Amino acid sequence: MITRLSSLFLRTLREDPADAEVPSHKLLVRAGYIRRAAPGVYSWLPLGLRTLRKIEDVVREEMNAIGGQELLFPALLPREPYERTNRWTEYGDHLFRLKDRKDNDMLLGPTHEEMFTQTVKDLYSSYKDFPVTLYQIQTKYRDEERPRAGILRGREFVMKDSYSFDMSDAGLDESYAAHRRAYQAIFDRLGVSYAICQATSGAMGGSASEEFLAVSENGEDTFVRATDGSYAANVEAVVTQPGVEKPIEGQPEAVEYDTPDAETIATLVEWARGEGLDVTAADTLKCVVVKVTAPGEEPELLGVLVPGDREVDMKRLAASLEPSEVAMAEDADFRKNPFLVRGYVGPRGLAANGVRVLADPRVVPGTAWITGADAPNRHVVGLVAGRDFEVDGYIEAAKIREGDPAPEGQGTLTLERGIEIGHIFQLGRKYTEAFDVQILDESGKRSVPTMGSYGIGVSRLMAVLAEQRHDDKGLNWPVEVAPYQVHVVVANKDAAAMEAGERLAGELDDAGIEVLFDDRPKVSPGVKFKDAELLGMPFAVVLGRSFADGIVELRVRGGETLEIPADEAVAKVQELVRG
Repeated sequence: MITRLSSLFLRTLREDPADAEVPSHKLLVRAGYIRRAAPGVYSWLPLGLRTLRKIEDVVREEMNAIGGQELLFPALLPREPYERTNRWTEYGDHLFRLKDRKDNDMLLGPTHEEMFTQTVKDLYSSYKDFPVTLYQIQTKYRDEERPRAGILRGREFVMKDSYSFDMSDAGLDESYAAHRRAYQAIFDRLGVSYAICQATSGAMGGSASEEFLAVSENGEDTFVRATDGSYAANVEAVVTQPGVEKPIEGQPEAVEYDTPDAETIATLVEWARGEGLDVTAADTLKCVVVKVTAPGEEPELLGVLVPGDREVDMKRLAASLEPSEVAMAEDADFRKNPFLVRGYVGPRGLAANGVRVLADPRVVPGTAWITGADAPNRHVVGLVAGRDFEVDGYIEAAKIREGDPAPEGQGTLTLERGIEIGHIFQLGRKYTEAFDVQILDESGKRSVPTMGSYGIGVSRLMAVLAEQRHDDKGLNWPVEVAPYQVHVVVANKDAAAMEAGERLAGELDDAGIEVLFDDRPKVSPGVKFKDAELLGMPFAVVLGRSFADGIVELRVRGGETLEIPADEAVAKVQELVRG
């Protein structure tokens, strides 16, 4: 069936929407693919919905190929299953909560581990039923505090989530590997440039975890790659190489000094050099005070120690402390706790007042530091870890820098930006134990199956393609998911050209090619060309000035323009579509 622009529900815009920050947001709105309904919530217009459904089909085909079975859970869910795993509390303000007319608590599903697990428990009881992989493609809801970038970070989004259930850890390994291959096939078919990164599991729980990040300068996530090419990881998952322990015996005693107006690392180093000390910021110890709030608990103070030449990365810190929430200590916290002296906090004062202290892996026994002496305008020089202060544990919180050593000798790290498009987890038995899933194994004994969880941001993938494949003229869709494979443009106002355009569109349609036909009679050629470039179909056939000589233009979006005989157009388009 031919779609005609004269009747398509579409209005293109020449100006960027005022709230748009990134190219995908600007272009998808301007090209009439999506339209804002509320902050972080978008309507899918006909062109956008066609592309979204095609992306879903690619995901569905590859999931079916590994034995996945599709089902669909409701988006409106009861509270009880999420209470059972404590995620009703852990999700905090990110959860859309509501009550029905009988005052029962409900939620809009952010993810569905609980529902899948409960359903498997209800329907399966024997090892003969396993392994099983179930998946759905469904709308999810998360109450983002600051939704931005259009459909890249919204409150409502389409996601594929699948779950594997196996009777053994070896079976889980196989299911995980199968999903990993399927994800690579999906992203390769879509032509996405991506990296597979080691990642943290976060509120999902579990052990093995990898994240698929689409490479994009507008990505919210930072990831690293090793210079030898064998390692990639989300910055939250990077493991810092520990410092070298030094003998404590024989080290000089720590000495306190007056350090007026040395509240920053820079001024502290300046003071130290003025005293004849050969030090850099890396020889100082920064004591950062934060507030940590465990689910359902009151906030508590926590001290985080990092070398003075490093900043605390709040995303890394938050990932290390999940599911607790973390925030910097505020002025009110300092007033409430007089032992906290802003600019002069040290590990001794924190420990003496019952504040838990976690340190960067570089702060190992025997290392000596210049740090706060817990009094105004006072610092201590030569404070030795393991002698003068102890830590309660170690934490990954320092910001990763370009050139840092890779965790296991794979060279040094480079930093890149990316957009999360997929995440796979080996959940283990966290959810099946929470729901007391008991399955009879081969020996007739009750056994708890193990799970994997695997997500793909389907609607986000559409924005990623727009981010990676656009140019200054508009969108540029891959053939696999373009709303239409060819855009026929009649740029000649001659009636014969319009009739020829009708015939060509019909022949392409008969040949199985999806056709968007610009048959608008009173629109100038310039506007038609701009719209064709903005809409981004992979190929366009233009009937213009040369048509009188039997020649049409075949434009490859973002590539070359060919002049070919009109009677060869269908065969050439077929060839290009097949690739």
